[in-house]
Amino acid sequence: MTEARDQGFPEFYARAPVITLRDPLAQFLGAAKDGLIQYSYTDVVRLSGHSCPTVAGAYLMALHGLRALYGDETPVRGDVEVFMHGAPGSGVTGVISSVVQLVTGAAGETGFPGAGSLGLFARKNLLAFGADVDGVLGMRRRDTGKAVTVHHDSAIVPWPEEMRPLVAKAFSEQANSTELERFGQLWQERVRRMLVDHADNPALVWVSDWHPAR
Repeated sequence: MTEARDQGFPEFYARAPVITLRDPLAQFLGAAKDGLIQYSYTDVVRLSGHSCPTVAGAYLMALHGLRALYGDETPVRGDVEVFMHGAPGSGVTGVISSVVQLVTGAAGETGFPGAGSLGLFARKNLLAFGADVDGVLGMRRRDTGKAVTVHHDSAIVPWPEEMRPLVAKAFSEQANSTELERFGQLWQERVRRMLVDHADNPALVWVSDWHPAR
C-alpha cells in the first residue's frame, strides 16, 4: 500500500492480485533469492505507462492462465509459451502481449537467446502471433505440454452512464479541467472494479483446456 501511494498511484493498485513466479534465470544469476519474483499491477502500469481495462484484463489473463497451468505449483517464468490470436499490429494485441510477456517471460524474436553455448534459460521465440487459438491467447507449459486458452470479456464491467459524454469531450480535447479530473476518476474506477471486485469472476476472464496441433 505504501509503495503505491508513494508513487502517486491509486491505492487500489496494491489491492489487486499479486503473481508470484520462480525464474530459473534470476536464480542462476543471483538476481532473486530462490528465483522467486512477484509481479503486481503496479509493475504492468509502469511497463505500459498507463492503466486501462485492456491492461487490467491482460494482467488478469496472465494470472488465470498461469493458475490453470500450474495449480498449486509456483509458475516457472520462461517455461511458458504464449500464442496470441491477433496479429502484432491489430487492435490492442500488442498491449496485451507486452503485459503477458512481462509476467511469463515469453518473448518473440528479440528475446533473450540463452546463456552460454547451451543457450540456457532462453526466452526467444516463446511468443507467437496470429495463432489458431479460440480465445484472446493460448498458453502452454514447455515441460508438460499442458495448454490452455484464455478468454476475456470486459463488457462484464461496463462504464457508468456518466462516462459517455465525458469520453466524447476528453477524446476530442473539449473537456475542461473539472471534466478531465472526473473522466480520470471514472476510468480508474472501472479498472478497480475489474481488479478488485471482479478479479475472480469467470464471466470476466475464463480459461479452457487446449490441445494444439503441435
